[in-house]
Amino acid sequence: MKNDKSGAAEHHILVVDDDADIRVALEMLLQYEGFDVWTAKNGREALARLDAEAKAGERASLVISDVKMPELDGLGLLDALLAKPERPPVVLVSGHADVPMAVEAVRKGAFDFLEKPLDQNRVLPRVRAENRSLKARLGERYRLIGESKAMVELKSSIERAARADAPVLITGENGTGKEVVARNLHLSGPRVTGPFIAVNCAAIPAELIESELFGHVQGSFTGAHADRIGHFEAADGGTLFLDEVGDMPLAAQAKVLRALETREITPVGSTRTVEVDIRVIAATNADLAAAVEAKAFRMDLFYRLNVVPIRVPALREHPTDIPDLADAFLSDMAARWGRAPSALDKDAVALLASLDFPGNVRQLRNLLEGAVVLGDSATITAADLEGILAGGPALATPTASGSSAADPFRASTFEEFKNESEALFFRRKLDANDGNIKRTAEELGMQRSHLYKKLDRYGLRG
Repeated sequence: MKNDKSGAAEHHILVVDDDADIRVALEMLLQYEGFDVWTAKNGREALARLDAEAKAGERASLVISDVKMPELDGLGLLDALLAKPERPPVVLVSGHADVPMAVEAVRKGAFDFLEKPLDQNRVLPRVRAENRSLKARLGERYRLIGESKAMVELKSSIERAARADAPVLITGENGTGKEVVARNLHLSGPRVTGPFIAVNCAAIPAELIESELFGHVQGSFTGAHADRIGHFEAADGGTLFLDEVGDMPLAAQAKVLRALETREITPVGSTRTVEVDIRVIAATNADLAAAVEAKAFRMDLFYRLNVVPIRVPALREHPTDIPDLADAFLSDMAARWGRAPSALDKDAVALLASLDFPGNVRQLRNLLEGAVVLGDSATITAADLEGILAGGPALATPTASGSSAADPFRASTFEEFKNESEALFFRRKLDANDGNIKRTAEELGMQRSHLYKKLDRYGLRG
């Protein structure tokens, strides 16, 4: 049995209401349509949920909120959201007596309002209208920037892969833009009118991953207060993006493999089989081939996902694209913050081109954002950037010998520390063996193919 989810959303919808029955009814209606739904019982809880999800890399595409609620009502929530640089559209739900108030809220910036009692024939058109608007903005938001040889080759690979419906495995370092590539595959392919459901496999606790992926029925486990569809079913007719797939527990890998092969899933606690028609795109910064050798990743799932491999180059592999990337980021910040765009002077451009960027495109954007926020003029200088760099993790400038001045202990996260330390380790071992890869592999007790992959990851091959 298959749901008709022609209106499935690209992102999450937050439903805010102090009436639990209304929250559950809206949640079930929207989930059945293929939307991923969060709930909150008042404006304060809604803001906390949005902040928590933002830290995990997720954002709401729409907020549906009652007007009258305790602690922080719908109008207070709207005011708080309008003050944020990145704010989701808000649909207010009001009783008849509150309609003038809701109309005024629309003038202030609310997307729309719905009058109680709610009816699905009025709710869904509003939600779908915002979803169409969102889709129209996605093409520009996920535009691939750069005309270097590496980026031209990447765009060509995406164009060829998008036409097919085969699984794609995207590899690349943290911050290179693997989700942007996945979005382009979806937007350029035949499933563009269907949903794009992104799942961060590393962020889901092992004990909940089956429920998250396949859904569950009410009462199937403690906390299962209502039926819930999973990400596989929500992606029906579209694309399921399994980000950080290398972090998926082995037990879940077996069930994912079966779902991909049979195109059927069974919600937790149910005997009902649900057919799903999806394209799967997976991404990882891990060496899955090495994980297979270490028996940390299933070989059969690896081959099932790795039908069309696409590698996203590190930023240090296409530094000529940095000026275009910087211009695009600065323009985007200006649009979001309602200000004139900042510009880089020639010394700032030269400094950016000299940096190693272990955090890649994401790190470039964060660096520029810091310079814009802290800067006091419309021009960003090299001194401005150096001031930001002095307070954060080292962005190594490679020396002529290929060794780096990076200090791993200046990293702000464990992931950055791990990458910096590993790159430094391999650099020094390679230098000690005069660049001889065979001798370095023997000294380290590694397979040469594994060492090659490490060197490629950190840009250490000649």
